[in-house]
Amino acid sequence: MEKQLKIGLVSVSDRASQGIYQDLGIPELLAWLEAALSDPFLSETRLIADEQSVIEQTLIELIDQHHCHLVLTTGGTGPAKRDVTPDATLAIADREMPGFGEQMRQISLNFVPTAILSRQIGAIRKQSLILNLPGQPKAIKETLEGVKDQNGNVLVNGIFSAVPYCLQLIDGIYIDTVPEVIKSFRPKSARQEK
Repeated sequence: MEKQLKIGLVSVSDRASQGIYQDLGIPELLAWLEAALSDPFLSETRLIADEQSVIEQTLIELIDQHHCHLVLTTGGTGPAKRDVTPDATLAIADREMPGFGEQMRQISLNFVPTAILSRQIGAIRKQSLILNLPGQPKAIKETLEGVKDQNGNVLVNGIFSAVPYCLQLIDGIYIDTVPEVIKSFRPKSARQEK
């Protein structure tokens, strides 16, 4: 029996976690994943404050106890003092995956010049991939999906195109995407027929 993908979704926001305003990050992530993944998945969601110890504890819980293959965080990636999501991620990670952060900034630079202020990263803990995404729903979708022209042609690949193969390499789980939303890339030797 094949493993079912389990995804942890973490929204890091002081104000949303206090109920001052509604969290938009997790609903955006769920809607995008439901459209983009060709197979069903399980999710664990958390809405937490911008506190490094709380973020670290949440990431450890999702990976070590709930065995999430992928953890997507949203928010807390800027240069402000309270933006500590990348710091928490690196503190609990076994390895950094710098290409993800580089690509996220590359995508965002097509929309805003302040993308260079982002500290978004990717990292691995045990057999799990952690990706720190931006906080704005529009930016979340752009980062995952990439930059497309008005005809839907991809100009800059979204980071999620590399996620299925990365998960296959670190945990052996095989997932695929809906090509109309995002095409996943893997070498021919790593492809499986479903």
